This record gives sequence, C-alpha cells and structure tokens, in this order.
Amino acid sequence: MEQRRYVLMDRDGVINEDSDDFIKSPEEWRPIAGSLEAIALLNQQGYDVVVITNQSGLARGLFDEAMLTKIHEKMHSLLAEKGGEIAAIYYCPHGSESSCNCRKPKPGLLEQFALEKNVDLNSVYFIGDSLRDVQAALAVGANPILVKTGKGQKTLDQNPNFNIPVFENLYGAVEYILSKQ
Repeated sequence: MEQRRYVLMDRDGVINEDSDDFIKSPEEWRPIAGSLEAIALLNQQGYDVVVITNQSGLARGLFDEAMLTKIHEKMHSLLAEKGGEIAAIYYCPHGSESSCNCRKPKPGLLEQFALEKNVDLNSVYFIGDSLRDVQAALAVGANPILVKTGKGQKTLDQNPNFNIPVFENLYGAVEYILSKQ
C-alpha cells in the first residue's frame, strides 16, 4: 500500500486573511488569493492537506466550538468549489497563558497528527506565517516553509537569518513542494 503524502499548514495568514481581532465568524473568513487553488493543486498531485492551527479565540470567549465548525464549513465549501479538500484540522483551543502542549510553538498538534496518521514528520512540509509555526515544525523534525502573507513578512523582518524556504504566498510554497517530488 502506498504511503499517504501530507502537507501541513497553518490556517490564519496562510489560507485565509488574518485579523488581529481574530476570525470569529464565517463572514470574517476570507481566503487569500490563490490559496484555495494551491490546496486543490496539492490534492491533484496526491497530497493530503492538514491544517494545524492555534484558535485561542475559543479560550478568550470570542467564539465557541459551533462557530469554529461553521467557519471551517465555509473553508471546506469554498475549497470544494475549487476541487480541493482538507483532510483534517487540528486546533489548539487554549489561550497563550496555557501550559498545554498543543499550542504552537509547542509540538503537540504535530505529534498528535503524526501518531494518528503514522507519519514520519521528517518527510513532511509545514507551511506557516509565524515564528511559532517554524518553531513547531523544527521541534518535530518537519520541514518548515514561511509564507509572507499574514504575519509572514513581519516574521521574516524580525528573523532575517531564517535558513528555510520563504515564498510570497501559499501558491508559491506549493509550487516549490511539487518541484521537489
């Protein structure tokens, strides 16, 4: 049986426009240009896409699990229109003061994914827009990629010596991954 291939990615700032006020409703969830097409392209090339995201708005009481589900339903629906899908979503519901192991930069969500899917993370790319995404990927031996969308340009400005691939957006990152097949 052929081993499944995965690409992991953050949600806010990578797939959809980010907001300092959090994404609290489906109406506030807006895809970044080309991001849905990029995920569909990965799917067409045989990759399963998994989202790994911190959702501290839950702990802050800005939205509840039912609203998060509605936000993700919108993401799934718009993605399906482009011929793509997300295989799974792992999220941390805790706030920044939490001592949980699932809030990035801690590696808990990536470890949970690897355990559940029986995946060696050394062969997996993790696309993010923040230092904590990069740190989480490195903590488990995954291959980090930074996109300049969302908080990505600010992250790059604050960490100019990153020795990882950096791209303008998710589509550029996906083209890079597919060029490495």
